[in-house]
Amino acid sequence: MLGIWMDLYFLSSNLELKMNIWHISDTHTFHRLLEPPHLVDVVIHSGDASNSRDSIQSNKELLDFFDWFKNLPIKHKIFVAGNHDVAIERFRYWSKDIEEMGITYLENSSTIINGIKIWGSPYTPTYGTDWSFQMNRNKISRVWDTIPYDADIVVTHGPPKGILDTTLNRKNELESVGDNSLAKRIEDVMPFAHLFGHVHNTKWIRNSGKFLSDIQYSNGSVVEDGKFGKLISNGNVLQITFCNLLNQYLMRGSDVSNYKSGDVL
Repeated sequence: MLGIWMDLYFLSSNLELKMNIWHISDTHTFHRLLEPPHLVDVVIHSGDASNSRDSIQSNKELLDFFDWFKNLPIKHKIFVAGNHDVAIERFRYWSKDIEEMGITYLENSSTIINGIKIWGSPYTPTYGTDWSFQMNRNKISRVWDTIPYDADIVVTHGPPKGILDTTLNRKNELESVGDNSLAKRIEDVMPFAHLFGHVHNTKWIRNSGKFLSDIQYSNGSVVEDGKFGKLISNGNVLQITFCNLLNQYLMRGSDVSNYKSGDVL
């Protein structure tokens, strides 16, 4: 019992914790149309900054994106690639190149900002050909199994099954296309938030936005299928405070000593 109170005391040393996160995704070369919100501490892009299947063209598109992204007036910048960011998987960009621009690149890896652990992965279930970071649905759980239990925020390019993931399939039928094994892992880990994109809005289906349950889900996609060039969203803003972080720790039965102090915002 004493150990629990000591853990709570440790976490209470960060009572003033407040982190504002701007989540964007699927900008598909139209990033410069976005307007950064005020008073944001962290910007997280969850993939598909590029659009072309051609690695040379994708490289040009990513050059422009990273030039914009690195100059945003936001202290912390995190990028997770998507299936359209082919120049990254084909090694026209190395992670160290992105890191040297002051951008944290996550590929089945994590970072800690002000004690908040953020884990990210670019992988999605295979759909189509010549795209990047794809894996068969019957094997992709190997990636999700590496999501650490102490992750506070999970960032993936694609959505979990049943959450902001509805679209029309090739038969023009409604289908929930998110990944079931990802959904199960997220429910097991119970992070404060799960951020993703990949599945855009269509003419009459809305996926971009937030879904709140015991976990905050955010689809940050900013374009609509068939209407690239006109944004339908400016992304989502999420706020983490001491109280909701503590509540999440207690719900998942965590040892709050897992909370590691990091750099101060």
